[in-house]
Amino acid sequence: MNNREGIKKAVALRYEAQSMKAPKLVAKGSGLIAEKIIDIAKKHGIQVHNDPELINMLYKLDVLTEIPPHLYTVISEVFAFLYKLNKSKETGRS
Repeated sequence: MNNREGIKKAVALRYEAQSMKAPKLVAKGSGLIAEKIIDIAKKHGIQVHNDPELINMLYKLDVLTEIPPHLYTVISEVFAFLYKLNKSKETGRS
């Protein structure tokens, strides 16, 4: 999503509770690459969350890097929100 400078940025995270101790940044990009990341997510039914400040923090990480501990709480809140959103879509509630 757009950051403060007006340049579209996107990041993608992956987390598998059984095999990972923390979520990992699996993709990041700006401009056309950001648009492609968002398009791919939407095509696969993956929810997109727009938080420019969080994106800017995550964008500083290298791809395939675990998120740092100081971001665990905010990332877990985003994941919980997206999980609830997915569950309400599955049951037909909004």
